[in-house]
Amino acid sequence: MAGHQTYEEQKALVFRGLLILGVITIVEVLIALLAKGHLISGIKFSEGFGHYLYMLLMVAFSLYKAYFIVFYFMHMAYEVRGLVLSVLLPTVLLIWAIIAFFQEGDSWGKRRELIRQKNEEVVKPAPNRPQGLYQLPRTIEYPLTKS
Repeated sequence: MAGHQTYEEQKALVFRGLLILGVITIVEVLIALLAKGHLISGIKFSEGFGHYLYMLLMVAFSLYKAYFIVFYFMHMAYEVRGLVLSVLLPTVLLIWAIIAFFQEGDSWGKRRELIRQKNEEVVKPAPNRPQGLYQLPRTIEYPLTKS
């Protein structure tokens, strides 16, 4: 551990951390309201560069807040490197698993829609064929004995 702090120093760090997290959260909310067109009518980031910038900013702010909470409020900044890695590496794998589950679910959703469309499709019978009968193609019969 880095060293002990007094109660007043710890209290000041907590309030500074809460202030930083509060400001970042307010900025996130303002960006979201602006991107959805609620603050300024006519401005809406629903596609193109603006949408990607909006999404990038939201992910970056969220990751910074998660980093800040884990390292300072959960005291990981003061721990040895091995312990920090033993906590953070499984978290990265968990994030990867969540992304994989979302992609798999999206694939299932698309296939379900395709199956629904196929079930609703009306198949018309082929013309010039009698209904209910199927004729086998001609077969050639070979003798069973050798000549």
